[in-house]
Amino acid sequence: MSSLTTKDKARIEQLIDNIRPLQTRLYQHELYAALNSIDDLKFFTERHVYAVWDFMSLLKSLQIGLTSVSLPWVPKGSGETRYLINEIVTGEESDELPDGRRLSHFEMYLESMRALGASTSSIEDFSAGLSAGFAVQQALHKAKAPEEAARFVKDTFRMIEQKSLHEQAAAFTFGREDLIPGMFIEFVKALGENHEEVKPLQFYFERHIEVDGGHHSELAYKMTAELCGDDDLKWQQAEEAAKLALESRLKLWDAIKNELNYNHSAALS
Repeated sequence: MSSLTTKDKARIEQLIDNIRPLQTRLYQHELYAALNSIDDLKFFTERHVYAVWDFMSLLKSLQIGLTSVSLPWVPKGSGETRYLINEIVTGEESDELPDGRRLSHFEMYLESMRALGASTSSIEDFSAGLSAGFAVQQALHKAKAPEEAARFVKDTFRMIEQKSLHEQAAAFTFGREDLIPGMFIEFVKALGENHEEVKPLQFYFERHIEVDGGHHSELAYKMTAELCGDDDLKWQQAEEAAKLALESRLKLWDAIKNELNYNHSAALS
C-alpha cells in the first residue's frame, strides 16, 4: 500500500482489521479439508466457476461506472480511477498463458476444468443463454446451475444493481480478491505431482494469487480510497459491502462443503 497517502492507508488498514474475522473464517474453512481427490476437485470447480464468471461481471460494472464506454466518448470521472480500473480489467480479461496465448481468467478456468475432466456443460449453457439475450436469473434457471452457485451470482448482481460504485469497489477489493489460502494451493499442487491433468488448474490458482494478491490488490486499494475520499459514510458503506461479499462467499463454501460431506458419506454406505 506504499502508493497510498498516510490517511488512506490508515483507512484501508482499519477496514481490513474490521473484516478480518470473516476473512479468517474463509481462510480456515472446513471446505478445504473436505477436498480429498480429483473427483472432489471436479465437484468444487463445477460450482466455483460461477464465482469466477461473476467476478468479471463485478469488475466490468466498475469499469462501466468509472469510465466512458459508450458513444460518443466523453471524459468521465477522474483520470486516476480510469487508469486503475482499466489496468485491472486488462490483466483479468486478457492475461497471458505460458504458451503465449491471451485469455480472460474465466476462459483460463474453463480450460483447466476441461483438462481436469470436470463438466463445463452448465456454465457453458449459462453463457450461451446470456449470449442469446436471457437475463441472468433466467439463464441460471435454464442452465440448471447448482443452487448454491446461483445464490452466489444473485448476491453479486444485487450488489451490482443496488449499490454505489464505492461499495462495489470495496466488495471487489476486500470480498473477491486474494481469498484462496495456501493450504488449498498445496492440495492442488500435490495432486498435480501425480496427475498431469491438474497442472492447468494449478497454474490458474497460482497466477490468480500472483496477480490478484499482488499488483491488482494495490490498484484496488487505491481505487477504493479514491472513491471513498474523506467521506466517513462512504467508508462505513464500503466496509458493509465488503462484509456482504465475504458472507456470500462463506455461504457458498458452506454449501459446497456440506454437499461434499454428503457425497463422501453416501459413497461409504
